[in-house]
Order: sequence, then structure tokens, then C-alpha cells
Amino acid sequence: MAVQPLDKRSDWIRSSEPRANPRIRLVCCPYAGASASVYNALSAALPAEVEALSVQYPGRPGNRGEPPIKNVGELADRIAEEIRPWLDRPVAVFGHSYGSIVAFEVTRRLEAAGAGPLRLIVSGRRSPSDGLGSHTPSDDQEIIAELKELGGIPPRFFERAKFLEPILAVVKNDYHANSTYLAPEDATVGCPISFLCADADPYLTEGGERGWERHTSAGFRITHFSGGHFFLNERVTEVAGEIAEILRNESL
Repeated sequence: MAVQPLDKRSDWIRSSEPRANPRIRLVCCPYAGASASVYNALSAALPAEVEALSVQYPGRPGNRGEPPIKNVGELADRIAEEIRPWLDRPVAVFGHSYGSIVAFEVTRRLEAAGAGPLRLIVSGRRSPSDGLGSHTPSDDQEIIAELKELGGIPPRFFERAKFLEPILAVVKNDYHANSTYLAPEDATVGCPISFLCADADPYLTEGGERGWERHTSAGFRITHFSGGHFFLNERVTEVAGEIAEILRNESL
């Protein structure tokens, strides 16, 4: 994959904390319904050697000119294309919840193009070949109840229809993409995978995180954190420290 000139930027890729001379770039794939800005705090907490690049999926502010994509493979195709101008440095890929399978598929595409990431870091979801189990809300009220319970969206957005309606539109799109995605058990990446595991995440009962190990032909490790599904918002400093340590070891 040829690297395009660095002055060619994209509505899809955001950097809230640009680095003057990063040693490595971390491509961050948001969870269902979220915008690139959900990783602003994480970006700021990472050391100067790591530049976080957050993906702005279509249908979000600043990227509403393109309709939401309901297929994980199609979304990963576009992200892999849009990230090309930043491949002048080594990259790693990170994704939480729905973002973890997007990150997995982006990694596969970058590897197929000869620009493989150093590592894939994921959290908050069962493996690509395990599916979602029973966690698939079926209507607006169930979705709203789940969002409130998990705490991934500020409460004020539930109070006014003009805020809630566009959020529901992208959440439902992402839920559809997430629930219909299922990778073959032999689908793998060639880089190591790190899983950041919260001890009270309802989506990871009975060791659901372990399934990720079969999706890499390299190393696999799990790091445990206290907290629920959105532990990375509650423990930004700890999460950023762990990611920095992982990437420091990879880029030595």
C-alpha cells in the first residue's frame, strides 16, 4: 500500500492531540453510536511518542455527507483506505466494543496490503467468531434503556428529541452491523492481540474475552481492570498507561 502525501487529510480521521514527532500512531475505532471525540481523553493521556488517530464513522458530525455503513467489512475497507496518509509511521489499532471488530477487520486489511500494524488492542466484546450472544436490544426503548444503564452517552442527550434522534439513528445502524457480523473461526491477524478486560463487563461473562486468542497467529495477552463496560472512560489514566507500555515494547 503506497503512502500518500501527508497533506492529504480525511473527514474520517481525527487527531485531538497531534504529536510533532510521534514514534507510533494508534488508530482508534469508536464503539456503537460514538464519534471520534470519545477518545479525546485517552489521546491526551498518552505519551508524546504516541499519536492517537480517532476514526469518525460516516453519519457523525463533520462526516454526515456519507450515510452510515451497515456492514463491518465495508466500513473497514473505507477506514483502511482513509488511514493511508498516516502510514509513514508504525501503527497499532485499538477498538472498544463494536469498535473492536472494526479494528480487527481494519488490521486484516492493512496486513493484506503490506502495511500491517504492530499490535491490535481490543476491549469490551466477545471474539469476532463468537457473536454477541443475547445482548441485542430490539427496539428504541430497549436501546435507550441499555445506553442509560451502560453510561456511554451523557444523560443530557436523552432529554431532548433533537439530540436523541440522531444518536438513535447511528446506534441502530451500528447495532445492526455488530449483530450481523460473524467472522470464521480461522480468520486471524498476524500481529499480537492485547485484550483489556473489565471485571464487571456484562458483555464478557464466562471468559468471553478468551476467544480472541484463536484470532491471532502471534501472541495474546489479557490485562485486567476494575469497572464495567465503559471502564476506559472511568480509568483513562490506567488504560493509557497500559496502552503506552504495550506500544513502547512493540516499537523498541
